[in-house]
Amino acid sequence: MTVLVLTSDHDVTADLVVARLNGTGVPVVRLDPADLPGPVALSGEYVHGAFRGHLSVGGRLVSMGGLRSVWVRRPGVPGVRAAEPSDWLTEEASQAFYGMLRGTGARWMNHPDAATRARHKPWQLHLAQRSRLPVPATLITTFPQAARDFAQRFPDLVVKPVSGSHPQEPPRVVPTSRVAPDVDFAAVAFGPTLLQRRVDKRADIRLTAVGDRILAARKAVAPDAHPDDIDVRFAPSDESWRPVDVPARLAEAVHRYLREAELAYGAFDFAEDLDGVWWFLECNQSGQFGFVEMDTGQPIAQTVADWLAGTGREAQSYPHGGSQDSLHTAT
Repeated sequence: MTVLVLTSDHDVTADLVVARLNGTGVPVVRLDPADLPGPVALSGEYVHGAFRGHLSVGGRLVSMGGLRSVWVRRPGVPGVRAAEPSDWLTEEASQAFYGMLRGTGARWMNHPDAATRARHKPWQLHLAQRSRLPVPATLITTFPQAARDFAQRFPDLVVKPVSGSHPQEPPRVVPTSRVAPDVDFAAVAFGPTLLQRRVDKRADIRLTAVGDRILAARKAVAPDAHPDDIDVRFAPSDESWRPVDVPARLAEAVHRYLREAELAYGAFDFAEDLDGVWWFLECNQSGQFGFVEMDTGQPIAQTVADWLAGTGREAQSYPHGGSQDSLHTAT
């Protein structure tokens, strides 16, 4: 049985997992859907009540019926590298490719339907509240007066994009920024703006959930850190990520989130405040983990590989491939 990895050619995070799968002898096929049609080809036959599908990748023929799992890591858009790309070709190739894979019975990390829903920040915030994760007061609005009223109630705010990266090529990451006290909120009328109460944090937390396992890391905020250095991705720091235990109630909430979201993988970001409370910021359903593993030595890549290979502690699957096993945390 084969593991199918869908990602771009230059994905170091995927390289870590593929290396571990190869080391255990598990067959792996890695491809970028952007190469369909072209270097990637497909064929599916629906005859006499049965489906038989095949993928061709670099001359290697793979039976879709022989797939044990599919890792939707960071795939390109089908059809974009074709000799004559078009929106029509992209839609045709996407429906053929993902439509066939949906019928294979393979486990997904993460299922495309669940992954699409999980990317929506407003839905993440709603689900986090339902899962009983602490969520900072947040407003998403195009009403300038609503933004002004919110700023009066919560004078110390940050602003961040609703969707994440700016849609340029390559995508540009838009950092979370502190809102100036005298800002003019009139501009929010031109596009949805996400305002959030700033957490006076003493550390950033990256919690990586793989199936039923949780591995968390903590990066302390330097005592002399500038208060405007909000985004851990851009803030200058000599601190390293270190393993940290997950509070039991928060771990239970994370598992509730994953069950509701039907995710087998999630990279959660939290801000730890001065009282030790972990405030939910977001969950990236395809988030990076290599930088955490490098600092902490946590076996995240191996854990992902084990899940994809179906080794270790197996459990009943969620509808889209998660795990309903008993609570388990690891650091």
